[in-house]
Amino acid sequence: MKKSTIQKADTQVILEHWQEVGLDDRLAHLIMDSSRALVRALQIRLIKHSTSFGHWRFLRVLWEKDGLTQRALSEQVGVMEPTTYAAIIAMEKLGYIERKQLAENKRNNYIFLTPAGRALKKKLVPLAEEVNDVAVRGITDVDVKTTRNVLFAMIENLAADEIASEGATRRMPSTRELGRLVTESAQLQQKKRRKTTE
Repeated sequence: MKKSTIQKADTQVILEHWQEVGLDDRLAHLIMDSSRALVRALQIRLIKHSTSFGHWRFLRVLWEKDGLTQRALSEQVGVMEPTTYAAIIAMEKLGYIERKQLAENKRNNYIFLTPAGRALKKKLVPLAEEVNDVAVRGITDVDVKTTRNVLFAMIENLAADEIASEGATRRMPSTRELGRLVTESAQLQQKKRRKTTE
């Protein structure tokens, strides 16, 4: 019998993993996989409007507060500035945003939505609402509220942990520093492997 060449959807693979291992695997892993499934569901809908999930994240912030600097936008979205810069350039080419300098501060570029970028809100927000509705289908309001409370409490705990570690040896490295550390670590591992094979 010929094996099927149809590839399973990523979310189906995620579901099968959890069906096999049960829910006793790490909570962080379950949350990341849930997030992955939500992102995929939204991206499948966004692509019909020629929008990526990456751009959605920035648009969502700008719809609420237009005229942010690149740094402020990075902080609001939770990504490094080089990622934000790449998204800004792409969204500018698509005609969704424009960069302006303000008379009172010519050092910074401020990011503003164009009419086309603002108009996307009416098209895209309902898609996100649809994904949320699909995700909680068959789940009671009480369970959804409990989930929200638990996830918020986890964010509070992790924020407190990060604040407590500031100034200590644990901190979030910049993108450039992270790349350097990974490269150095890989080079060190290669040297160790060479020594063991000699």
